[in-house]
Amino acid sequence: MTDLRLRPAAHADLDAVLAFWKTAAEGTSISDDRDGVERLVARDPEALILATGEDGELVGTVIAGFDGWRCHLYRLAVHPRRRRQGIASALLAAAEERFVRLGGRRADAMVLVRNETAHHAWSAAGYGPQEDWRRWVKLLTD
Repeated sequence: MTDLRLRPAAHADLDAVLAFWKTAAEGTSISDDRDGVERLVARDPEALILATGEDGELVGTVIAGFDGWRCHLYRLAVHPRRRRQGIASALLAAAEERFVRLGGRRADAMVLVRNETAHHAWSAAGYGPQEDWRRWVKLLTD
């Protein structure tokens, strides 16, 4: 895709990213707010990767988080009008290249069980469910 630009998010992008996720992403979590995303970008400035069109419009995101041990993918989202144009593939390729550069050996993705569209996209990218694990969570704040 020739009109696509991939780059790390800057603090000036964060309000646009949060608004974009309301349109393009499934579900929300407790950390999907300005404070949570600011902490992400401050801690790891290259983790939140943005895809923009040639006009600068935000068309996709992925969070490629690496904690020094594991590679985690979150918030792979593409604007509904721009899906099936290779944007998700380009974002995943950039995330995977980042992981390899940092020494990562396996990537995992958080995908909602009910999000059948995402299941197809992740499968097409070579990812598969790991049925022998279950995510356990605890909210640390009210």
